[in-house]
Amino acid sequence: MSQTFDVVILGAGPAGLAAAIYTGRARLNTLVLEKGVPGGQILLTDFVENYPGFPEGVIPFELMENFRKQAEKFGAKIETDNAREIRKQKDLWFVVGNKKEYPAHVVIIATGSVYRRLGLPGEGKLTGKGVSFCATCDGAFFRDQEIAVVGGGDNALTEALFLTKFCKKVNVIHRRDKFRATKILQERIFANEKIKVLWDSVVEEISGEEKFESITIRNVKDNKTSKMKLDGLFISIGMDPNTEFVKGFIDLDEFGQIKVNQSMATSQPGIFAAGDVTNACPEQMATAVGTGVAAALSVDEYLSNLK
Repeated sequence: MSQTFDVVILGAGPAGLAAAIYTGRARLNTLVLEKGVPGGQILLTDFVENYPGFPEGVIPFELMENFRKQAEKFGAKIETDNAREIRKQKDLWFVVGNKKEYPAHVVIIATGSVYRRLGLPGEGKLTGKGVSFCATCDGAFFRDQEIAVVGGGDNALTEALFLTKFCKKVNVIHRRDKFRATKILQERIFANEKIKVLWDSVVEEISGEEKFESITIRNVKDNKTSKMKLDGLFISIGMDPNTEFVKGFIDLDEFGQIKVNQSMATSQPGIFAAGDVTNACPEQMATAVGTGVAAALSVDEYLSNLK
């Protein structure tokens, strides 16, 4: 049988690595499983200006490298594998990965969430080069410029309003002829002189070589297309938590996020969750770190009570 860990943490983003730093310092035998490069969604951003302690801002990759080094310094092991299932056997949890199974007394799920994409050529290539999924992360880079926001829900309208603090003009592109967002947000959008709404419109093409330059939009009613030169594009059509592998096993909310209590405990005793995958974390790096720390402290207490 494989080595049994005190805690297996799923995901090496800000929440997972913050948890690993604390469980490592608590001298808990810690394994972090990450399917890709340690760092999480924050690596999609070129620069972070709003993380406390870095008044000049910080490059996300460098920051997350320091998270990783700090976790490993305190004894956490990081392994590349993708968790496909969690199952119980006697007193242990078994995380089933693509490579093998990992037995643990406790599991912390910090698998994060992914931004929904438009699925257009150029979207990936130009992400971080004028195309963004996070206004609070990147809005300040577009001061006195003209940008567009794609979407019509609460988050899209909230982001559009936030962006008016920096941008000279914000175009909101929505595929329908009315918003589904809450009325008060709609009222604020219509009252803001910096915002123009393009109804019944979808983005057909994202253009640019070294950086984002323009979009082609199509009116869904008359099929006419037009090109818009812009300085930036914010895509805000929702996020999907990475919870497919625990559906039907752990209680999720209506958005597919893991329900947690104030101790970051899930509906399964011995399984905790942290970060964007939960229903207790605004999608910000600082709050992800905070919930990761909270989960780790709860795990230490839980294991002490078990012993």
